[in-house]
Amino acid sequence: MEKLSIEQILESLKELNGWTYGNGSIKKVFKTQNYPATMGFVAAVGGFCQKRNHHPDFILMKFKEVEVSFSTHSAGGVTQNDLDIASDLEKIPV
Repeated sequence: MEKLSIEQILESLKELNGWTYGNGSIKKVFKTQNYPATMGFVAAVGGFCQKRNHHPDFILMKFKEVEVSFSTHSAGGVTQNDLDIASDLEKIPV
């Protein structure tokens, strides 16, 4: 996968509510209802990532909040694959 330009990334993020770009990756903080919902969301993220064989830079889990970050290390930045997985994660109910 080819690394996207900052302009391409920022344009694409307009379609992904709450996602931001910085330090060579995209990230978002998802708010959940409670701890069980947080755990379920993290498990669902893991399933989507495993299915795509593309895993996050990190997942930071709090009581009612999950932060995820994606980049493509082999490309040295954000690729279309990162944007696609971000779009997938938007489909998970929180």
